[in-house]
Amino acid sequence: MKLQQIKYIFEVARHDLNVSATAESLFTSQPGISKQIRLLEDELGVEIFVRSGKHLTNITPAGREILPIADSILKQVKTIQQVAASHVNQKEGRLNLASTHTFSRYFLPHIVDEYRKKYSKVAMHIYQGGSHDTNQELEDGKLDLALIQSGEEEFEDKIQLPCFYWTRCVIVPKGHPLNNSSDISFDSLAQYPLLTHTSSGGKTNRVESAFKENGFAPDIVFSATDCEIIKSYVRMGLGIGIIASMAYEEDLDSDLVAIPIEHLIPKALVNVVFDRNLYFREFIFAFIEALAPALSKELLLQAQQTKSANKIKKMVEASLIPIL
Repeated sequence: MKLQQIKYIFEVARHDLNVSATAESLFTSQPGISKQIRLLEDELGVEIFVRSGKHLTNITPAGREILPIADSILKQVKTIQQVAASHVNQKEGRLNLASTHTFSRYFLPHIVDEYRKKYSKVAMHIYQGGSHDTNQELEDGKLDLALIQSGEEEFEDKIQLPCFYWTRCVIVPKGHPLNNSSDISFDSLAQYPLLTHTSSGGKTNRVESAFKENGFAPDIVFSATDCEIIKSYVRMGLGIGIIASMAYEEDLDSDLVAIPIEHLIPKALVNVVFDRNLYFREFIFAFIEALAPALSKELLLQAQQTKSANKIKKMVEASLIPIL
């Protein structure tokens, strides 16, 4: 039995039994994969896949027991590689992070800049995608960390630790009637067309929900994942914008006015999320601590060993979490 054969059966299953797609993703040949799978099945004495002619059509009962073990073996192999790499150089490697456009653009730059001064040999890669893809890639080890809005159901089986809060503000051109309003309310905002921020996953945004919960039907004429686009359309006069407060940059947006609305839409918590089996190298510990200084190495290791989400929550309840 070869490790390559274990990888082939796992990847074929992950690609919905499409051997051609598997071969393409692994930069190898379709006949080569098929041959190695047959050799493994012959050695084991059982078939892992059901066949119809040359095509794989299903997974056998034996295969359904074997594949989770194959998954575990491949994860352990990756851990071995990471352990070895950590002994070679704790400050060199690759850090894969999933984040939204907003956090990547407005929250992370300063953190990454400071982090790179200490870990210049760590190659950083930031990905943006849907929550389902992110959850699966954390599980597969393709991602190390993710910045996720608290409450995302997709990540219930992952470790989630509070990182920071973010708030929203209304942006309007200078001279707009709302500039002089001393009492911004849902009623006053509902008088104007709204331009709002949506999640990268395309889910119904919290702004619309907040209006409806308070008995108002907002006239949302435009939504985007990029706050810069919302600013541009506000400048065009399309309506008033509701964006993350961190996205308002006083120097660059001097033609716009930002009005806080935390009293209408509460601050939102962002968690740093990782798989329970993540192998922490020094540069990963350091990056999380840069994101949230309260998340020490000791707390992270303790959380990784704690199965109860409530216990993990209590560990960090006293932490000072910044509000952006």
